[in-house]
Amino acid sequence: MESSCQNIEGKQVNNISEYLKLNAERFPDKPALLHPVRITYKELEAEVNRYSFGLENAGIKAGTRTILLLPVGPEFFILTFALFRIGAIPAMIDPGMGIRAMLKALADLKAEAFIGIPRAHLLRFIRPSVFKTVNIKIATGNFWFLGAQRLKSTQIDPGKKYQACKVDACTTSAIFFTSGSTGPAKGVVYTTGMLDNQIQVTKSQFRIGSDEIDLCTFPLLGLFAICHGNSSVLADMDMMHPAKLDPSRVIKNIQDFGCTQMFGSPMVLNKLSDYGTANRITLLSLRHIISAGAPVHREVLESFSQLIANEAKIHTPYGATEALPVTDINTSELLLTGSDRPENENGICIGYPVNGLDVRIIEITDNLIFSWNEAKQIPVNEIGEIAVKGPWVSIEYFNNRDANKLAKIPDPADHGIWHRMGDLGRIDEQGRLWFYGRKTQRVVTESGTLYTIPTEAVFNQHPLVSRSALVGVPDSLTGLKKPVICIELKRGSVPAMKITKELLESGGTNNLTKVISDILFFSKFPVDPRHNAKIFREKLAGWAVKKIK
Repeated sequence: MESSCQNIEGKQVNNISEYLKLNAERFPDKPALLHPVRITYKELEAEVNRYSFGLENAGIKAGTRTILLLPVGPEFFILTFALFRIGAIPAMIDPGMGIRAMLKALADLKAEAFIGIPRAHLLRFIRPSVFKTVNIKIATGNFWFLGAQRLKSTQIDPGKKYQACKVDACTTSAIFFTSGSTGPAKGVVYTTGMLDNQIQVTKSQFRIGSDEIDLCTFPLLGLFAICHGNSSVLADMDMMHPAKLDPSRVIKNIQDFGCTQMFGSPMVLNKLSDYGTANRITLLSLRHIISAGAPVHREVLESFSQLIANEAKIHTPYGATEALPVTDINTSELLLTGSDRPENENGICIGYPVNGLDVRIIEITDNLIFSWNEAKQIPVNEIGEIAVKGPWVSIEYFNNRDANKLAKIPDPADHGIWHRMGDLGRIDEQGRLWFYGRKTQRVVTESGTLYTIPTEAVFNQHPLVSRSALVGVPDSLTGLKKPVICIELKRGSVPAMKITKELLESGGTNNLTKVISDILFFSKFPVDPRHNAKIFREKLAGWAVKKIK
C-alpha cells in the first residue's frame, strides 16, 4: 500500500486536510460554503489553520480519539478538517439513534477528547463511565459549560501555517459509526487511504467537476464536496432527522443558489418530488443527483425525473458505511430494467460494481468464515451474501472483535480483507447486482426461504398499502419461522380488515408468497433515523410474536 495520498495538481497530499489547503491555493476567493454563511476557500483554510493550533494547544494531538457531537454547519467542517490536520481521529455518531444506543456505542471508544454543543455534554453526567477517559472537554457556544472550555477560547492566530501531520495510507483517520438500523451501532475504522480513495472514486464515478454547486444533506458527502473543490449549500434541514424536512425550504436552497448536484435519501427525493409536482416546480439547474441509503423505488425516480432536465442523471449507488460506493446505476438504464414485470419481485437492481472494487456472491451462512478459501462462491443468478474487497472498503471495526470475526474474511492470496455486507443479492448475466434484503431479516420456513424485498413487493402493489414488512415468528411445530406480513396503510385508507382478504388473495396467487397466511397492521413502521427508509423489522417481529398465537 502506498505511503501517501494522491497527487493533486502536481502536489503531493499526505493528509486529507491538504485537499482544502490546495483548493484554497487554486481558487482562494471561491466560496467553499454558500449557505448558511458565505465562506471562501481562503477563509475556510484560515479558520482550520487557527483551530489546528488551538486544538493542539488544548491537548489534542496525533492519534487523539475525539468525539465530535455538533450539528452540521460551518463549525462542523472547520473542526473536522482541523482534527484531520492535527492527525487526531474524529469519531462521528448519529444522535438520532437515541441516547441509550449512542452511549452503548461510545462505551468502547475510550475517547480522550470531546467537542460538542452544550446539550451534548450533558451525556457526560448521564453516563460518566462512558466518558471516564475523556480529559479534554470543549463546548461550542458563547458560555462556559460544566467543566468544558469554550471552543472560541481555543482559537489561536499565530501568524504562521500549521504543518499538517504526515500520515500513511494505513493510519486511522476517522471513526464513523453505523446507523444501528439492523443491530448495535459499530465504529467503522476509516484509514487515510480509504478516505482518499473515496474522495477520488466519488469524483470520477459521478463525474463531479470543481465547478459544482452542491446541496449538502449528508455530512460525509459534504466533506467530500470540499475536497472536490465544490461550493456547498448546507440544506435548511436537520440532517440527523431528515423526515422532518420542509421541502419548500430545501427546494428554495436549490433555486436560490442554482445547485448543480445533490445527495438525498429516497425519502428526501420523495418529499421534494411530491412538493415540486404539486406546485409545478422544476429544478433545471440540477445535473447530478445521487440517492442512496435505502432501496430507491421506481415511482420515486419517475416522479423526481419530472422535476429535472432530460440530460440530468440520477444515480442510485449501493453501499454502506463500511464500503461506499459498491455499485452504481443511473435512472436512464434503471427504469428500463425489468419494466415488463412487477417491480422488485426479482429483487432491486442496484447496478454495476464500481471500477476498482471486487464484488462476489457467497453462499448464505450465519457462521463465521475464517478464510476466503472457505467461502463458497455461487453461480450467476443465484442468491447469496454480498462480499466486497477494495481500496475504499474498511477492513475493521474499532475495538469490536466479535463484529470483525463475523464480517471480515482474510484472503490469503493477497493478504487483503473481504467485507461481508450482511445483504443478500445475486449477480446477473450482465454483471449487475440485484438486492434482496438483509441476511438477518430473511425468513427460513419449512417450504423455503423468503427474502424481504421480493416478498414485500407482492403486497406493496395494493393501492392502499404504503409499505409492507416481512417478519418471522417462531413456529413451535417446525422449529423454524412462520412468515408474517406487517402492513402500513396509506393515510385515509379503509379499515384494515376490509383489505385483509384482498391481500391474502393476492399473496395466494403468487408462488413466492402463497405460504403466508398471517397479515398484521401497524399504524406507522419504526424506521432508521438517518434515512427514514430502512424498516426496523426486528422491532416489528417482536411485536408480531405477541399478536400471533
